[in-house]
Amino acid sequence: METAENLNCIYRNPNEPIEARVKDLLSRMTLKEKVGQMTQIERQVATPSAIKDFSIGSVISGAGSGPFRKALSADWADMVDGFQRCALETRLRIPLIYGIDAVHGNNGVFGAPGATIFPHSVGLGATRDADLAQRIGEATALEVRASN
Repeated sequence: METAENLNCIYRNPNEPIEARVKDLLSRMTLKEKVGQMTQIERQVATPSAIKDFSIGSVISGAGSGPFRKALSADWADMVDGFQRCALETRLRIPLIYGIDAVHGNNGVFGAPGATIFPHSVGLGATRDADLAQRIGEATALEVRASN
């Protein structure tokens, strides 16, 4: 089987231009790998075999879908690291994108001190205050980043 180690992989060389890296990677991918990279699955079905067998490109934790009840930041990091290891064991070793449903606050991490929950987007839209929505998005992003 062809592996990334025994190929002259332009796509794995950070010193190559991005366009050349993308072209090289796409030329190496099967149709199945391309479809898998465009697929996002929910964490509850993200098994090691699903990630590897289907070349999954993204996993998301939907509302309330964490590693387990009362999971701490370290538990989340361990879970995502495990998914990432699976992705890096695939033929082309393409890292996963991991998403967290935190569009109105970071309430998925147990004990996240000071995590703020904001109104849903429809409520923010009703305020007609684009600056407020922007600031809420920035605050949520900082809190998610701080907890991971």
